[in-house]
Amino acid sequence: MTASIHRLHSGAAPSLEPMMSLVADDMNAVNSVILERMQSKIPLIPELAGHLIAGGGKRMRPMLTLACARLLDYSGTRHHKLAAAVEFIHTATLLHDDVVDGSGMRRGRKTANIIWGNSASVLVGDFLFSRSFELMVEDGSLKVLRILSNASAVIAEGEVNQLTAQRRIDTDEEHYLEIIGAKTAALFAAACRISAVIAERDEAQEQALDTYGRNLGIAFQLVDDAIDYASDEKTMGKDAGDDFRDGKVTLPVILAFARGNDEEKQFWRQAIAGHRTSDEDLAYATLLLEKSGAIADTLARARHYGQRAIDALGGFAGGQAKAALVEAVEFAIARAF
Repeated sequence: MTASIHRLHSGAAPSLEPMMSLVADDMNAVNSVILERMQSKIPLIPELAGHLIAGGGKRMRPMLTLACARLLDYSGTRHHKLAAAVEFIHTATLLHDDVVDGSGMRRGRKTANIIWGNSASVLVGDFLFSRSFELMVEDGSLKVLRILSNASAVIAEGEVNQLTAQRRIDTDEEHYLEIIGAKTAALFAAACRISAVIAERDEAQEQALDTYGRNLGIAFQLVDDAIDYASDEKTMGKDAGDDFRDGKVTLPVILAFARGNDEEKQFWRQAIAGHRTSDEDLAYATLLLEKSGAIADTLARARHYGQRAIDALGGFAGGQAKAALVEAVEFAIARAF
């Protein structure tokens, strides 16, 4: 492949609309698979799963599978079931995450664990994981199965890693990037890479799409962690300051703590330990983040990873699919502005 560099551009606000339009017909087929496979003779399962699946999510991960398939001129239909498998993995992890975090809001609605309880949420998450593996097995490719099953394991490792780092102010940037590389970026990478497998492309193109997805996933999570402090509940679709109250040591906190004076560092120690969690404390934390430049630098890092994602597409031919994938990166970063 020949490499070419593509720049993050400014201008009209970037959007997922080009990618949504590109894969609209394929996405209808994926939604049919999702609807069919979330059914069960136990009524609570489709009721609870449907609450989250129909909750207004952008379906970015399965759309990436479909868009990468279009980039490679794949003309079959295997990507429909595999994109559904990707969405089931993502949905299952959300159900489990909300239980672990004790979250009350997601995408502007009450979380499933608040409505149906923790036990039901965990078990339906397990059901969706099982459905995703059924779809992988039906595809018949051991390589696809290996990529997606490995991603599922890595995601779980990332969540446990984050749990062990919770309320530990000594978490450093390298550890943080390891966590988000696993819990978020791994599924982005796998969702993109499997398209190259079913399109029977070479290892170089597989790796290029893996690199694209992985860097997009890191950029996406960096922005999420920044806007937990710098945005409002309506924009985020979850309770403002959740990460702060949960004691999650994200990059903005790591940077602000490192740059703070003794008094500010003591505040962060108390806050992350769970002793300073009021609205006033959150406001002060946000003030410290802004003063130290931690939010701005987190977003600068997001732009860096976004540029790496775009550069990974350099060897692919231009066209509607490539343009949509580039704009998806720009959209992920622009959510913060």
